[in-house]
Amino acid sequence: MQTEDKSRHYGEPGHGHHARGLLWMTLAGIAFLANSYIAQRLFPENLPAADLSAALAALVLFIPILKTAISDLVGGEMHMNELVALAILASMAQGDFRTASVVALIMLVSLVIETRTAEGAHASIEGLIRLTPARARLLLEDGTTQEVEVSQLKIGDRVRALPGDTIPADGIIVSGRTSLNEASITGESLPRDKGVDDEVFAGTQNLTGAVEIRVKRVGGDTTIGRVRDLILAAEQTKLPIMRIIDRYVGYYTPTVLMIGGLVWFFTDDMTRVIALLVVACPCALILATPTAMVAALSASARLGILVKDVSDLEGAAKLTAFVLDKTGTLTTGQLGVVRLAPRPGIQPSELLEAAAGAERFSKHPAALALAALAKKANVALADPQDFHEEPGQGIRATVKGETVLAGRATWLQQNRVPDAEIDPADLSEAEGYSVIHVARGGRHLGWIGFQDEVRPEARACVQELEQLDIRRMVMVTGDRQPVAARVAEQIGCREFKAECLPQGKVDLLKSLRSDGYRVAFVGDGVNDAPAIAASDTGIAMGAAGSEIAIHSATVALMNNDLRKLPFLVRLSRGTRAVIYQNLAIGALFIGGGLVLSGLGWLRPIVAALLHNAGALLVVFNSARLIRAGEEF
Repeated sequence: MQTEDKSRHYGEPGHGHHARGLLWMTLAGIAFLANSYIAQRLFPENLPAADLSAALAALVLFIPILKTAISDLVGGEMHMNELVALAILASMAQGDFRTASVVALIMLVSLVIETRTAEGAHASIEGLIRLTPARARLLLEDGTTQEVEVSQLKIGDRVRALPGDTIPADGIIVSGRTSLNEASITGESLPRDKGVDDEVFAGTQNLTGAVEIRVKRVGGDTTIGRVRDLILAAEQTKLPIMRIIDRYVGYYTPTVLMIGGLVWFFTDDMTRVIALLVVACPCALILATPTAMVAALSASARLGILVKDVSDLEGAAKLTAFVLDKTGTLTTGQLGVVRLAPRPGIQPSELLEAAAGAERFSKHPAALALAALAKKANVALADPQDFHEEPGQGIRATVKGETVLAGRATWLQQNRVPDAEIDPADLSEAEGYSVIHVARGGRHLGWIGFQDEVRPEARACVQELEQLDIRRMVMVTGDRQPVAARVAEQIGCREFKAECLPQGKVDLLKSLRSDGYRVAFVGDGVNDAPAIAASDTGIAMGAAGSEIAIHSATVALMNNDLRKLPFLVRLSRGTRAVIYQNLAIGALFIGGGLVLSGLGWLRPIVAALLHNAGALLVVFNSARLIRAGEEF
């Protein structure tokens, strides 16, 4: 009675030659059994022939069960097979070959149904394993391509991906533009546009354009390779309740045999004992937890939620507090222009044109935000001359023959720009912004406010978590108090901690845990490793392509969709409820079956049907979890 994949029992149905051999044996057994019943009805005077056909049916159907039972015993394991084998042997010893045949047939057919149903839970995981293509188009030095095995690719090689191809390795686009379906990695259904210098992942689908890719990671080191390995490893982990079952498994079969012996001693009715042995097979209990966990892992993997250990998935159900890092988690990590504040007599477009023109050659986040706004507003930008960037201070450049300065107020004042300050009426508003001042020809044109853009789903995420009875929601950030207050107000988070260094985050988590909270920390998984380690559940956002993020957290969200946080809590609680339901179903069917068979109210064939009804009910109940997250 090990909590293993039951599909390996009875000759491994559904897998290669074993499956075909079992199928032919089952069909032969059905033919012999049907012939027995037909001969008994049509030729009652020739009963030995009918009995011989029934005996052949019992023997053929019994062989797979007996082989697996012996294999278990030789391997020092105890599964359900021993009890089934004993029950069938007892029926055959009594000469009741038809009962033995029917019981064996019911067990085999039921197992095939259970295995096929459970395969739905494995579908997304097995699909993930098969995502990487077998061959790739390697670019040669003369510009031609050669098809090679993906296993032959090396870091630094260049490969070409045409529309319809699957990307063979992680890498960087060096030529071309395209759209990629990254659902296999991030769980996002909408394609992502990609161009030069953008990262691509093995296993994603190239939809539109031809691109050339410089290989960055190959084989098991690719993002999908690491995800696959961690998902398969998670399948092998166990919940505490599974470990408890394993601890006492050795007592189960001897206990059932002892009960069977007592029933035989007091009733002298072997039929009752046979029914008891059949119904006592703990198939439903064996399947209760693994089927639910595999279904939950399948649902989470489909949505780009990587859970490393099933105990981490269970632990999410018990969370009572969330600590969320601001930058890159609740916000996009990219600056956006939120305020243009020109001086009297200066138009906002004039302020934007001067600042964006001067910053055009800069790669600073503020420069990128200005360029994006200018493009959106159709503001034509001239190329700057004499471009100079003073790190941490600002930009000096010549735009249309005039010197433009863009940077800190103190830096403009050092460059003899008078009135480079914020209007007192705007001071309270500007405290929540990152600000640059702009001057042209020695005249202060005004200031521009930037803000790290809050993710659109952040407020809904906080509200959903609060509705799930998460009692403490804390936002932490290294930013100044006014910036933190503004973001906290936008997302509806009542508690926040500003100017928080990494050690401060760890101290906060320790404080919450000492107060009895079970805490999840959500960060980017790169610079938040100490906080993730100090939490009960560490969740890394946007882990696709980040080896540090994938390995530092207990749960990794492959994309940045904050809606997955409340979904993770709901999935965990739903999985726990399904496991308890399954255990109750298994205990009810086994307990009730033992009582009914002991009282003589349950015949062996009915016992086999009852036993498998419980197992199938458990499998179907667990399969409901596969549909979790369809709203995404």
